[in-house]
Amino acid sequence: MSDKYKIAYAYLDGIRNINESDAKRLTHINIAFGLIDGNGKLSTDGLRHLEMIEHIREWNPAIKIVLSVGGWGADGFSQLSRTEAGRKAFAQSCAEYVEKQSLDGIDIDWEYPCIDWGGIACDPSDKENYTLLLQELKRVLGKDKILSVAVGAGEYFLAATDMAAVAEVCDYVQLMTYDMRAEGCYVAGHHTGLYASEGDNEGRSTHDNVQRFIKAGVPREKLIIGAAFYSRIWRGVETGEGIHACHGLMMPSKGEGVYGFSYTQLVNEFIDKNGFIRYRDDTAKAPYLFNGTDFISYDDTESIAQKCRYIMENGLKGIMYWEHGCDVTHELINSIEF
Repeated sequence: MSDKYKIAYAYLDGIRNINESDAKRLTHINIAFGLIDGNGKLSTDGLRHLEMIEHIREWNPAIKIVLSVGGWGADGFSQLSRTEAGRKAFAQSCAEYVEKQSLDGIDIDWEYPCIDWGGIACDPSDKENYTLLLQELKRVLGKDKILSVAVGAGEYFLAATDMAAVAEVCDYVQLMTYDMRAEGCYVAGHHTGLYASEGDNEGRSTHDNVQRFIKAGVPREKLIIGAAFYSRIWRGVETGEGIHACHGLMMPSKGEGVYGFSYTQLVNEFIDKNGFIRYRDDTAKAPYLFNGTDFISYDDTESIAQKCRYIMENGLKGIMYWEHGCDVTHELINSIEF
């Protein structure tokens, strides 16, 4: 049996989409999200369907179930982490919940230290405090519980953190190799591609970011890469001269790359349907859809299988994906093989 990790993020109702076959295939589930209350402690008021945990453990007694805390726009990390007392109080509240629910650990998804994207508070001290918070969490949780992080795929995250120190304290590092092209990007391209497209020198690929994080001190045997069970879409994409012009790839668009459709929606309404044609970028190892004006980037069974091969060939720890509820066909999870 492979020792590679297969990790699902399950957001809100997404956990209800986990069936017995999924549970037996997965090694970990990250329940999303716990948040931070006004006192700097863990809040779990928004979690749903926790009764599923019992069924999942019956299906696969070896599975690890972890609470992910944070997510896009989740405020409070910067404020609580600025003092030792704040870090201790938050860590203790996490440890108490893990014990109460018989969970296997905590995943911290602070998006992002030192950056106010999503309207969160930030401070230059976040860089040091991020590590201090994780150290306190590991101390309180103990060596038998999991502590993981979800980290942004880009130089911006490396500049705002000490990833060598983070990797030392955490059991594994989940690199969010999706949304690498997103809001603020007015060139249509792959948001979760394994490699860069021909003519793309911006380094917005899984491989580019894996190399960055290894260079920054994250051991490859602790590195998890991400797959997307959802899409990004660019509207008003130009065609004309260029390597990929007729299909919209790497072409300017009138709009930025916004959050798109789930894989379920793509299968039902877009993949070779309603004027959209499916193409494959053999250089990037990624699919995309184009209808002459709108460009959709996503992962499919083939691109995920190629990511799995990449993990094996490069000695990485495994794969995770966002988010389980986005694929009711279960095609994508069934393509994760080690």
